[in-house]
Amino acid sequence: MASSKSVVLAALIANGAIAVMKFGGYLLTQSPSMLSETYHSISDTGNQVFLLFGIRYSGREADQSHPFGYGKAQFFYSFLVAVLLFGIAGWESLKHGYHAIMHGGEVATGSVTLPVVGAQIPSVWVNYIVLTGAIIFETWALYKAYQGLSKQMVEHEWETLREAFRKTSDVTTLTAFTEDSIALGGAGIAMLAIFLSRYTGNPVYDAIGSVVIGLMLMGFALALAWENKRLLIGESLPSDEEEQLRSIIREWQGVEHIDEFRTVYFGPEELIVTADVSFDDSLDVEGIDDAITGIEDTIIEREPQVRKVYIEPEV
Repeated sequence: MASSKSVVLAALIANGAIAVMKFGGYLLTQSPSMLSETYHSISDTGNQVFLLFGIRYSGREADQSHPFGYGKAQFFYSFLVAVLLFGIAGWESLKHGYHAIMHGGEVATGSVTLPVVGAQIPSVWVNYIVLTGAIIFETWALYKAYQGLSKQMVEHEWETLREAFRKTSDVTTLTAFTEDSIALGGAGIAMLAIFLSRYTGNPVYDAIGSVVIGLMLMGFALALAWENKRLLIGESLPSDEEEQLRSIIREWQGVEHIDEFRTVYFGPEELIVTADVSFDDSLDVEGIDDAITGIEDTIIEREPQVRKVYIEPEV
């Protein structure tokens, strides 16, 4: 939880700083595209606020109405971020790009006077400076998110980012990592598109860049929403990891066989394990009770994500 919070705070600081930089660039150049990018960064900043609220809300103690706690709140708020990323940032970028392609646009020309120092620089260089600053901040935020995701990969022995994306239950870190990756890639695409428009004198490159960024945002948002959906509706532990827990019960002395075995996430890295287990007829009540206690302790030791274990004996 602490790792997720630090990742989100890093993204919040980075996106907030970027939003201020882009708005400053808009004030200097009056560029509509830079104003659009300001809205994009503001929406990203708002997304981090939603994630922080989800972390705070999910930390509430279990009560009568929520006996297993509020951990799934993080899944809901991460899903909400995916919807906002798709609906606001992705759609607006796509719409602005399409409009510029269909109705034409202008290549940034002229110069602006920098406040305080009074120096004049070409307008396009304001965009370059702002986007370079955005890339620096996003790289820092992405590094923090990657550290959090890498820690999970080492802990669970996942080999690739794709495997981590598919198996992780820490959707807050996953959301921050995805959003920072998209923002970094988008800043690079925007800089290339602005350069091509300036170099060729054709504004269509800038417009195409906006369309590409919009499609990229919408695609990743859909993938992120899908990953949150699996946890919202109650996903089990991945089958290969679940089998390791099954083997603990199956190989326990006095166990005949497993009748039913279930795992489900009720929060980030928080699992419930239930099993109906048939024990040897020779075991008395005390022996079955000792076996259940030993199985529960061993499962929790083997898989740190497990918070509750319920063993139902079938004699």
